[in-house]
Amino acid sequence: MSFPSKRFGQHFLKDKRTIQRIIDALAPGEDETIIEIGPGTGALTSQLIERAGRVIAVEFDNKLAPLLTQQFASRENFKLIMADALATDFCREILPARRARLVANLPYNISTAILQRLIEQRTCLTEMVVMLQREVVERIMAPAGSSERGFLSVLVEAYCETEKLFDVAPGAFRPPPKVWSSVIRVRFRPQINTDDTDEELLWKTVSAGFAQKRKTILNNLRSASGELAEILKRNGGASIVLCKAGVALQRRAETLTIDDWNRIVRAMD
Repeated sequence: MSFPSKRFGQHFLKDKRTIQRIIDALAPGEDETIIEIGPGTGALTSQLIERAGRVIAVEFDNKLAPLLTQQFASRENFKLIMADALATDFCREILPARRARLVANLPYNISTAILQRLIEQRTCLTEMVVMLQREVVERIMAPAGSSERGFLSVLVEAYCETEKLFDVAPGAFRPPPKVWSSVIRVRFRPQINTDDTDEELLWKTVSAGFAQKRKTILNNLRSASGELAEILKRNGGASIVLCKAGVALQRRAETLTIDDWNRIVRAMD
């Protein structure tokens, strides 16, 4: 038996009903490629192999390699990649396939970073069914005006459509985590929800806007540094930019919609 690693934030999924619900939500087809991040001991992998055309599993923990190889090496539609998902080029790994869907029970300690990495590789990913800490899902799906809203909420809203599928109790895992989890479906938009906005500048602005959540958008942008500070200065300063964008100076970042952020960035042309 392989023991979960605290260092990697591992909680192996063991509940058969939960595994079946994830498989049903993904509904892998016999002609498609599925990526699985963090196969662990292979509980979900064994189901995927039976239904998908190809399964590409990405595992970071070297101690799990012998177990996964012993179980699945004989299956022609299975490929194991021992690598860090944060550094993996998924678009290259799925070749000759051009598109894939993804399923994952993401480690709590790096789930946000991996989600950002997957969004970066959206050119070859169409949909994801992922399990995350419930609090992270609440942040991802927080609408404008919610105190839970942050940088990740805006990032996901810009590139994805999300749907919460179901919650998972701690007892579904070995060892049980101290928190509940949630499974969500994430579909990448065919066209991003940022109009013709300069994307690099957009994310620098959103990041600066949420730097200190209790401060107003004006004060946060006034505290911006580097290239963003220079661009704001060139456009007359944060207050001028916000007025030009039609955004009240006393608003906080959590109240802004993606359209508000787009207007702020376009006001810096």
